[in-house]
Amino acid sequence: MTAADLRIRPEPGSFRDPANRVFHLGDQVLRGLGPQGAADWRALAGSEFFAALLAEGKVCGTTPVDPATLPHTGWTTVLRHERIPFVSHPYEWSFGMLRDAALLHLEILRRALEAGFTTKDGSAYNLQWRGASPVFIDVGSFVPLTEGEPWAGYRQFCQTLLYPLLLQAHLGVDFQPWLRARVDGIEPDQLRPLFRGVRRLLPGVPTHVHLHGAMQARNAGASSSAVAAQLRDAGYSRDLALATVRRLARLVRRLDRRVGGGHWIDYQRTCGYSTADRAAKEGFVEAAVAGVDAGLVLDLGANDGRYARIAARHAAQVVAVEQDPAVVDALYRALRAEGDQRILPLVMDLADPSPGGGWRGVERAGFADRAHADVVLALAVVHHLAIGRNVPLAEVVEQLVGYVRPGGRLVVEFVHPQDPMARRLLANKPAGLFPDYHREEFARLLAARCRVERQLELPCGTRTLYQAVAGG
Repeated sequence: MTAADLRIRPEPGSFRDPANRVFHLGDQVLRGLGPQGAADWRALAGSEFFAALLAEGKVCGTTPVDPATLPHTGWTTVLRHERIPFVSHPYEWSFGMLRDAALLHLEILRRALEAGFTTKDGSAYNLQWRGASPVFIDVGSFVPLTEGEPWAGYRQFCQTLLYPLLLQAHLGVDFQPWLRARVDGIEPDQLRPLFRGVRRLLPGVPTHVHLHGAMQARNAGASSSAVAAQLRDAGYSRDLALATVRRLARLVRRLDRRVGGGHWIDYQRTCGYSTADRAAKEGFVEAAVAGVDAGLVLDLGANDGRYARIAARHAAQVVAVEQDPAVVDALYRALRAEGDQRILPLVMDLADPSPGGGWRGVERAGFADRAHADVVLALAVVHHLAIGRNVPLAEVVEQLVGYVRPGGRLVVEFVHPQDPMARRLLANKPAGLFPDYHREEFARLLAARCRVERQLELPCGTRTLYQAVAGG
């Protein structure tokens, strides 16, 4: 074990709860608990509902660790969690993903309340994914219930889960940019102006937007303990809390995307690939991934997930990145129906990937800091970045290679300027704007950063596939 393996590294996104904090030791994900957190954990660990959630895979795997086996941490109790294959953020999820995450959050809260526990938080960031299955990760959020106490996480739940869903379901507005802009989610005052007139009466809006916003304004100067005391005096109870959670779950379950298919929803039908082209491309990709012991594969510009599915036959985890939220949602729903545990679909514009955000810009890591893959698939994306988004070809190559770990493999497709899809993009640009966009220049740039192992020109004659090793 190296000195780096023995160094404790605090998780930048875990600092808001002083009772516990997540940190890393080598490849281990650990959680330190103070005296009160340790007492809460002992109660939780002895409960039947928590054991059932663990067995069902709805809460991340958690076991206690003997502190004597670790470097000094200063915590009373230490827990070891399973490592989530790829950490993602709610603004990278599709509508269906956010809705299913909200439903799991509410299910866990309901079962906790029934067993005499509650959760301190209600944030969407308390959930991650195993493929297309959500999993609750904030084990330190569970505490024994105090009768008459309101759910402390209600505001977070509204701002990071319910409000984004209402925005999409009722107004047809993609929620991802809203969540990306504010780590704490959407405030009621931001949403209320959008729900005036008859929109005030849309499901969930009167109670959870207007009434909630008015109550926040009324109690702005009051302490949380004073508000809790008022609720207890008014007869608030666990039964009322359970009824509220059940109503929230019914509301969330009824919400769905307002808009239909996205621009790329029919890409496989309209892209112009012949049967021979598709077969050659699929064979090239399969051979490239099968030849690597891949823990993580990135499929950039995944569309309907055709190549992500091929990669998943040979890799532990595939992250399928696509810009169009409707396309990602369709892929997610298909994967969820199949019970997939290997492919994680994400919404992201490769010309504007997720930056670091939150406190000091590191609380939520940027995509480039999370994406270090054994294999990167970049199929039919270079021309969209270089021509469609005016990114210099050298910069495109630099970005793609940057996602590959040293010694990892890049599988990239170059669409020639004579190809119908490239010609369509070039038709909307001034003549002569991209003099360097040609196969020879792309091959030169790729060879300068990688060791090219093989290449294949597709039968159409206007597309070339490359397999290269980063750092070669």
